[in-house]
Amino acid sequence: MQPHEIEGHADSLLPSGKKWKLAWHDEFDGVVLDETKWSFRRNFWGKPFPAFTDQGVVLDGKSHLQLHLLEKDGEYCSPHLQTGSLTYDIPKDSEGFWPFGKRQAPKFMHRFGYYEIRCRMNKCDGWHAAFWLQSPSIGAAPDPRYCGVECDIMENYKLFQENILLCGNIWGGYGKDHQSHGHFRVPFKETPDGWHHYGVDWSTNGYVFYADGQKVGEVGGPVSQVEQFILVSTECHGYRGPGFTAPGKHPIGVPCELLKKAVLPDYFEVDFVRVYDEIA
Repeated sequence: MQPHEIEGHADSLLPSGKKWKLAWHDEFDGVVLDETKWSFRRNFWGKPFPAFTDQGVVLDGKSHLQLHLLEKDGEYCSPHLQTGSLTYDIPKDSEGFWPFGKRQAPKFMHRFGYYEIRCRMNKCDGWHAAFWLQSPSIGAAPDPRYCGVECDIMENYKLFQENILLCGNIWGGYGKDHQSHGHFRVPFKETPDGWHHYGVDWSTNGYVFYADGQKVGEVGGPVSQVEQFILVSTECHGYRGPGFTAPGKHPIGVPCELLKKAVLPDYFEVDFVRVYDEIA
């Protein structure tokens, strides 16, 4: 890996053997989230989702973003940031026959390049953080090259029980056409200061995943040929029903037992998000 300096901020760690140019970034300077770059995911599959919120976002004035776990009257939620939106999330227009609501203008969409986050993990189980790329129309066409691929650069929902992180791709949507090579299991090794680098090199040849400067996985295809958006997300477990750390037959809309044991304050912390283009 090769370092890339950003004045006044921590270096990026970029794949060696290529030349890179910064295309987009957020260093989280100041004390207010830059909403020209980010929006909040509030809906899930066409309905408002109680575990997503536009609260709990803190910029500490030292160029760090904190996404906090919140609790009120036994209910939990956390923020889910994105630079675009999934078409299927938008509630349907009740006046028409079209199964989706009005398209939301994206803040940032991009194709190919190196996508990187520097972050510190949350401390409690029962909720998780992720850094990923998504297409607004994933699964909408038979060929994922033209409707996009979910690219999970870092997910930490197995951190506390198995001490691993996950990365990998999903395509074909989330029904019977859903496909995946299976996610790479990356052993988690804490650093002295708690900061970690995660990234993916998305090119015409495939996807190469990195964790703390080490290559941890590679996928040759299918390769999305369309622009996609970035998500820096957190999610409380149990509200979707079974899955993550919520056991089988867990009821929808109810926090899981592990989440109820979380000690607040707890938050996922981000130093920067950067996108680089490869240059000839």
